[in-house]
Amino acid sequence: MAVALPASAHSQAGAPGAPEPYVVEYYYKVKWGYQSEFIELFRKNHYPVLKREMERGIIQEVTGTAPRYHGTEDVRWDYRVTIVFKSVAAAHAPAMTEEELRKIFPDKVTFEKEEQRRFELLEAHWDLPLVAVRLPR
Repeated sequence: MAVALPASAHSQAGAPGAPEPYVVEYYYKVKWGYQSEFIELFRKNHYPVLKREMERGIIQEVTGTAPRYHGTEDVRWDYRVTIVFKSVAAAHAPAMTEEELRKIFPDKVTFEKEEQRRFELLEAHWDLPLVAVRLPR
């Protein structure tokens, strides 16, 4: 089994004394017919938070993917978001404060309503932290 990590994860892993990047894949299985609404809400309300975390240096990279074709229902997922954190400690850093969040989303009521809707659209969601598997060159 090969594990492909984003480029930034490989480049940081070899720096002496530098913390190892911490890579987590977040999977989202959306109710049939609501995939577009889900990703629209994700882009509008969650990605700006991730982008701010990149600006703060907590996150190094965020990528999103979707399968080209769907699998059987028991293994289906609709979106995978891979986040490369600076380190394990960075991944567990305190969340943004209310004040920081309000700067990004001044209308708190709408933000909370839309985030609730985004999670209502999910059938399942799981997080999968990854470890690099070193293979010979």
